[in-house]
Amino acid sequence: MDELVKMVSERTGLPADQARKAAEAVLEFLKAKLPAPLAGQLDNLIDNPNTMNQASDLLGNLFGKK
Repeated sequence: MDELVKMVSERTGLPADQARKAAEAVLEFLKAKLPAPLAGQLDNLIDNPNTMNQASDLLGNLFGKK
């Protein structure tokens, strides 16, 4: 989660506490929208730095990483 918060803070300019709240809000939203098996894997994804880097690259590609 710390890596996600750092990335949100760096990309948005938000202070770390606000970036954490934003990241938590997005994760809660995704968990509510995803099928239960996938939603349950989000915490594992966020807490594992290797998969977090892969997810970051994937999301960056999806949303026009610059």
